[in-house]
Amino acid sequence: MPWNFAEELRKYGPGTGDIAVSPDTARTYCASVTRSHYENFTVASWLLPKVLVPHFEAVYAYCRWADDLADETGGGDVALDLLGWWRRGLLECYGGSSIHPVFVALQDTIRAFAIPASPFLDLLVAFEQDQRVSKYDTFEQLLGYCKNSANPVGHLVLYLFETFNETKAALSDDICTGLQLANFWQDVARDFEMGRIYLPLEDRVRFGVTEDQIRDKKFDATFRELMSFEVRRTRAFFERGKGLLPRLPRKARVDVGLFTLGGEAVLRAIEKQNYDILTRRPRIGKIRKARLLGRVLMGQLWG
Repeated sequence: MPWNFAEELRKYGPGTGDIAVSPDTARTYCASVTRSHYENFTVASWLLPKVLVPHFEAVYAYCRWADDLADETGGGDVALDLLGWWRRGLLECYGGSSIHPVFVALQDTIRAFAIPASPFLDLLVAFEQDQRVSKYDTFEQLLGYCKNSANPVGHLVLYLFETFNETKAALSDDICTGLQLANFWQDVARDFEMGRIYLPLEDRVRFGVTEDQIRDKKFDATFRELMSFEVRRTRAFFERGKGLLPRLPRKARVDVGLFTLGGEAVLRAIEKQNYDILTRRPRIGKIRKARLLGRVLMGQLWG
């Protein structure tokens, strides 16, 4: 069934009950959340070791709920209050007391893989920041946002594959930051309609691009130069992050390899339409996605 977050919030939101569901019911719920957002999952999820699937689903359900609490509840103080409630649920989960089905399922995952609370908490910091900050003056400020909004996801993946260490985490950060930036450049027009501008002010001033130009979707040479600069800078993150792949266990390389190739494919799609992301959103088609998967699998077969 299609995901209806308002209905989920009525069922499982604050004050809806104090009886915990069983672990089996909780895992089934997280699986349903994942299936309802199938379009957001890459084909790589099909190739996960089966034993890891319910754990990835639990982590995904946590992120999905947090994201929707931030973006689907009207924003502002309402969203901040709900995110505070979600944070308390996470801390109770780490304290051994869980009621919400997501946290009941997540509790087993946390124990099985010794995942610290920090990546889960950092994601909430980013969602809260979205309620308070809609523009960024500098690229460094934007990277600070990515540190909480994107990089924790890579850390969680490393923990689930039981391969986390600081060296791998740093390389993962490059990939995840690159993915976040590529997503920003892909969605400049859409984000503007939501009241958010992720293109740093210092870059817009440098190339002579104004907010009015973005609002009016006026593509010209100045905007082309700005986006060309951002794409080149983002590609450097993926290049640095590629050092992660040979350090990973084989079972993790397909997923991480697809993340990297997918992000680079978004950048190429932006280039292909001459950096005009104001009048048309770059997309990666199904055939292209299949080819990316083929590249990763062939890399696996040939070592």
